[in-house]
Amino acid sequence: MLRGLAWQAGRAALNLLLPPQCLTCDAPVAEQGQFCAVCFRGTHFISAPCCLRCGVPFSYAAEGGAEAICPGCLLRPPPWGQARAALAYDDQAKKLLLPFKHADRPEQAGPLAGLMARSGAALLARASVLVPVPLHRSRLRARRYNQAALLARALAKRAGLVMLPDALIRARATPPLGELDAAARAAAVEGVFAVRPHRLAAINGQHVLLVDDVMTSGATARACTEVLLDAGAAGVDVLVAARVPDPRLR
Repeated sequence: MLRGLAWQAGRAALNLLLPPQCLTCDAPVAEQGQFCAVCFRGTHFISAPCCLRCGVPFSYAAEGGAEAICPGCLLRPPPWGQARAALAYDDQAKKLLLPFKHADRPEQAGPLAGLMARSGAALLARASVLVPVPLHRSRLRARRYNQAALLARALAKRAGLVMLPDALIRARATPPLGELDAAARAAAVEGVFAVRPHRLAAINGQHVLLVDDVMTSGATARACTEVLLDAGAAGVDVLVAARVPDPRLR
């Protein structure tokens, strides 16, 4: 009880010193980590209907009770079980994710993880270990933190799960994938990822939840999933903060 009262007092003091602001604008809110009413209405939270395999949002539900699988996953089924995202990656989501990723705003990891935990509740329930997509050491030095690792740590704390921040290694630097098409993305990450030898035992037989900030074509998630399965993972799901919509589904 005393610990709870101390926490409440500390939160009240923090709110007094740093008045809570909306996650994506300067509007005042009741608590840290909230959206204001305007930004909340403008945020595209992904829920059904979406692809059962990759989580890409659909504009309407499948007819006749047909399984909701997107054309990309039908053409080339992903190696993971399911992927889910909290947000559609649009202009509103960029206001939250770009500062987190590029403008030294690591404190955004907690609120983002809260959104991800809701959209990925079923994935967290069956996960035994969380693994973030790694950065190459040169990019990690420049950015000073791996945004995927911050998200994975916050999710693991919420769910009471183990997080292995160094399970995967990115063996070489890749060009910015945002400027590449799907085929070029796949080529860029081919052979890039590996499981660290001293983490093989921790991966073997486990159901891994792979965590990243944004999924576009799924090339990075596919490459990471394949090496985790090759290392003996019992299964892999993917949870990301945002999913780039497929223009074919509009």
